[in-house]
Order: sequence, then C-alpha cells, then structure tokens
Amino acid sequence: MRRMAVIALNTFRENLRDKILYNLLFFALLLMGGSVLLADLTIMEHRRIVTDMGLATMNLAGVIIAAFVGIGLVGKEIERRTVYTILARPISRTQFIIGKYLGLVLTLLVNVTVMLAVFLMTLWMYKTPLHAALFQAVWLIFVELLLVTALALFFSTFSTTTLSAIMTLGFYVVGHLTTDLKGLGENSQHAAVQVVVTWLYYLCPNLDVLNVKGQASTNGIVDMSYVAVASMYGLLYAALLLTAACAVFRHRDF
Repeated sequence: MRRMAVIALNTFRENLRDKILYNLLFFALLLMGGSVLLADLTIMEHRRIVTDMGLATMNLAGVIIAAFVGIGLVGKEIERRTVYTILARPISRTQFIIGKYLGLVLTLLVNVTVMLAVFLMTLWMYKTPLHAALFQAVWLIFVELLLVTALALFFSTFSTTTLSAIMTLGFYVVGHLTTDLKGLGENSQHAAVQVVVTWLYYLCPNLDVLNVKGQASTNGIVDMSYVAVASMYGLLYAALLLTAACAVFRHRDF
C-alpha cells in the first residue's frame, strides 16, 4: 500500500508540473466565465444557462484530462525508459499500474474541486438556489472521469499513444450513444449490423446512465437509489478495466 501511495504522489506531482493541466483548467474557468456573459445576453432562463454551461465545462475538461493524461501514464514511462528503473525496485507491476491510476485520480479530484468552487461562486452571483441534484450531477461526472481514466490506462498498457487516444475517445463517444445504438440494431434489417451493434452495446460502458446534468439544470429531483446504482455501475466498470490493465501489463515484455 505504501509503495502504491509513493507512486501515486509522484504521478500527482508530475501532473501538476505538466502545463497542459493549467491550460485546461484556465480554459474551463474561461468557459464558465463565458457562460455568465452568454446568460447576460439572454432574456429568460439565464440561471439554467449558467448551470448547463458550468456542468458541461467540468465534464469536458475532466474528460480531456482523464483521456490524454491517462494514455501517457504508462507510455511516457516506457518512452523515457524510467519504467525499467521503477520495476527494478521491489515494486510489482500491479502496484505500478494502480499507483499511476490513483495519482491521476488525485489530479482529477483537485481540478474538479477547483472548478466546482468557481461554479458555486458563479451560481451565488446569480442568486441561483443550490439543490441536491447539482451535487449529484457533479458526483456522477467524477465517477465518469474515473471510468474514462481506467479506460485510457487500459488501452495504454498494450497500444501506442495515438491508438490509445483514438480508442479511448471512440469508446467515450459510443458510451454516450449506447441507447441509440440499441435502437439502431433493433430496427436494422441486416443481421451483421445487428450483431455488431449488439456487441458494441454490451461491450462499451453505458455512460449515459451517469448523465443527470439535464435534471440538475431544471432543478429536477434525482432519486438517491438511481445515483447509488449508477455510481456502483461506473465504479465496478472502472475496477474491471483496472484489473484488466494490471493483467495485460503483468504479461508485457520490456
């Protein structure tokens, strides 16, 4: 446990030194500020626009960090050959992967916390009442980021950086279209299309179940049982991906 914590803290420090995180955080805060300007240009429902833009910005910035930093967690160590030095120590490959994952999760937690603080300040400026659905939406956004991070890390254990990025973003897009894919397969007249779509539906994570931003922006009430089941689904899927990443990395030759 101590070895994984050391790797996680070192990964967190490396991520903080990476200027892309500050650029993404600045971009996210700029988008939130833009939502205020956009709301001022509208006559009605300016509070809803601020809420929509704030949640969408947190989600977008978090996914970019999770995907593009996640695929480099292992790739950078291999390219710089520092992985040989690390694995030469009494550290197992499983501890290395989990430590890297926890380091990026800590980075995401800090970034989401900063964006949430700015988001809440923006809502306070517009005297928008806070309700439980807002925090439920932010929590499920974070669960989605945990899943995307595990997805990026899994692909990075056996593929190149470019292919890992393509596959991660591809699975992310398909994950938000699984319901539409299921309907497409059911309405298709071609057996091959039905088989492919069915495989995609069951293989890709259903990220749409983690999306309650619409309810949060309209002050809708989200049942806590739904949030619990959706969280369990996302965390379990992330755990399976992390387990698969450890298994692949253990059998990889260097």
